[in-house]
Amino acid sequence: MPRQRKMSLVMARVTLVSLAILLCAIPALAQSSSGYILLIASGFLCDPGDTSTCPAVAKSANGDSFEMSGAGTFDLQNKSVKAAGTYSHKSPNGNVLQTGVWIASELVSFDSYGAAPGALSRQRVGLGPAPFGSKPTPPMMLGGVPTGGLAVFRIRLLPVKGSPTTAVLQVNCALADVPRERAVEGIRLTIEKNNSEYSEESGGRVMFLFDKALNEQAREGAPQEEKAPETSEQPFN
Repeated sequence: MPRQRKMSLVMARVTLVSLAILLCAIPALAQSSSGYILLIASGFLCDPGDTSTCPAVAKSANGDSFEMSGAGTFDLQNKSVKAAGTYSHKSPNGNVLQTGVWIASELVSFDSYGAAPGALSRQRVGLGPAPFGSKPTPPMMLGGVPTGGLAVFRIRLLPVKGSPTTAVLQVNCALADVPRERAVEGIRLTIEKNNSEYSEESGGRVMFLFDKALNEQAREGAPQEEKAPETSEQPFN
């Protein structure tokens, strides 16, 4: 099988797996008081007319980059995460060094900046050409309030060719009460094997959707003012 075709099949499979993770986890989040939906350069965040929206890009000091997209959910109460996506590792001149899929294995920490209910009205309604679908779908069908914050995950990188490795992925959504030092939206990545750091956010939209407020409204059967999540969640030890 040609390598390019093999890569396409792998990417298609991880797309289906990631969608399954997201869709299966959302009903469970409805019973949770601390559940979040995670979007990394996917779905309605992508704009076909703006290449800076997807994928999310992290660069190293020497110009290497990781381009990533993905989706999933995480729960602070259970300290659990179900998320996956695709990635490409590129050289400074843009040559593809490695491609594959990533799967989250651990939620390390999450620090919330607070809710930003108006953020969705500023997003394009409908799913763009990201790897997680192209059918028009209202963002609010995901069932959550946009929330700023910094999430840290331990992930496994599974390349099409080569050995798997572990990494730490930081996802920063610059909404609500954002600290000055985290004003830039995007991702950062640290490869644990050689401690390589990709610490420059170089594009791509990310978002957290907090489920509690909308679920409380649905249970009570009447509209009410959206309740913001607490402005700070302490890292886990």
